[in-house]
Amino acid sequence: MTNQPYIITVSSEKGGVGKTTLATNLAVYLKALNEDLPVTLFSFDNHFSVDQMFRIGRGSGEGEVADLFTDRPLQEIVELGEYGVQFIPSSRDLSPLRSRVDRVDILGRILANSGLQGIVIIDTRPDLDVFTQNALFASDRVIVPVKDAPSLENCRNLYAFFDRLQLPRRAIRVLPCLLDSRVHYSGTFKDSYQLLKGYAINRGYRCFEGYIAKSPKVESLNTNPEGRVYPILTHGRGTDVHLQFAHLARQVYLGIRGDDERRLAAIKTAVHDESLRDEAAYLERNSRAHSSCLVCGRSLLADGVVSQAGYFAETSDGRVLGFMHDDCFNQLALTHFHGVAPTSAAEGTLKGFFRESATQAYFVLHRKPGTSGYFRQELSFYRFDQAGLEVSHKSIMLDSLSKSSDLQQLLAATIASADGRLGEEFLLIRKVHSDTPEEILTSGEYAVLQAVGEKIRRQLP
Repeated sequence: MTNQPYIITVSSEKGGVGKTTLATNLAVYLKALNEDLPVTLFSFDNHFSVDQMFRIGRGSGEGEVADLFTDRPLQEIVELGEYGVQFIPSSRDLSPLRSRVDRVDILGRILANSGLQGIVIIDTRPDLDVFTQNALFASDRVIVPVKDAPSLENCRNLYAFFDRLQLPRRAIRVLPCLLDSRVHYSGTFKDSYQLLKGYAINRGYRCFEGYIAKSPKVESLNTNPEGRVYPILTHGRGTDVHLQFAHLARQVYLGIRGDDERRLAAIKTAVHDESLRDEAAYLERNSRAHSSCLVCGRSLLADGVVSQAGYFAETSDGRVLGFMHDDCFNQLALTHFHGVAPTSAAEGTLKGFFRESATQAYFVLHRKPGTSGYFRQELSFYRFDQAGLEVSHKSIMLDSLSKSSDLQQLLAATIASADGRLGEEFLLIRKVHSDTPEEILTSGEYAVLQAVGEKIRRQLP
């Protein structure tokens, strides 16, 4: 058996289909089926029904759902609530996190390392936003409540999401919800449950057995002078909905007991394999990187690692990569492209300004178009911003420079051929932290560099 929790996500792109009622009450019924089974619940919606049902007392919690996506340990934000159900308090606004949650696997990675046990139930917003996508990606079971034909039609987008990411469709189950049991039809389908189930099966969707009926008694549990939300198990035992939820909970519980595989275990394995691949790629890049400055040729190593570099440089074909001393590149740029003599009075001030501004820039050395002849080669020096958009560029003639100049030495080590000609490739240069210059070779940093480099490639003439 795996130590990872079983993840249940309640999802529908249509509002008003009973998602939160389903998520909160399912948590209570599952806990009642097995008191020793840990059940944890949280919601990406901001209506606070989870808090109103499960919070003990009137105080506020120590954390909230937004803290899931920080480095804060889950033990600090999960609360033990009423009926033995654990919950994470809701957040009023998750929109500031959208730029940070930029992949669908982030929540899965967090939950896989959370230490949570048993069952985790996730209530989602009525759309396929990035938080819903993260919940779906991490799920062992997805429950889709549908109450009418439009909400059933919205299932297509959810299934399309699973297909696009090559996730197994068998995780998804449709549940007719909030149906008026008084409505009957003549013909093949006798009521709305049979009609919706027939439509779902015709589309290839799997369904739970049974449905959840619309009930005035259940609706009243959300409105009371205490400002609480009461569960059906304790306050709606005389209703058909109580029996329907009990039947649903047993189906879910038996499904959990019969499934030894966990989605989070697969995610954790994939993360481990990815880490191994990233480490191997880092070591391969590091082994190819020049250990001497590409400009002056002096060693950059101290105790076997690069520790004295200020800039990283790589040819656009990936053939050559290495580092440069901070002063070597600063002096080269100022001398050849800004006309600042090494011994001028302003040299020190301008070098400091250049060094500071370089942290927000990418630099490129590239042959100027139309100057491929050996005696009339021109070199363009580009500055791009953090997003890879051109800020400026200058060009100089190369035939006036001696072969021993610092710029010619850099070109000879990178993009110039043995006879001194420049080809189609360019040299991409990026400022690095002098204490940990090799960080740029790690997968995350290197991926950013490659993405910006590709964007620059499309802009160069």
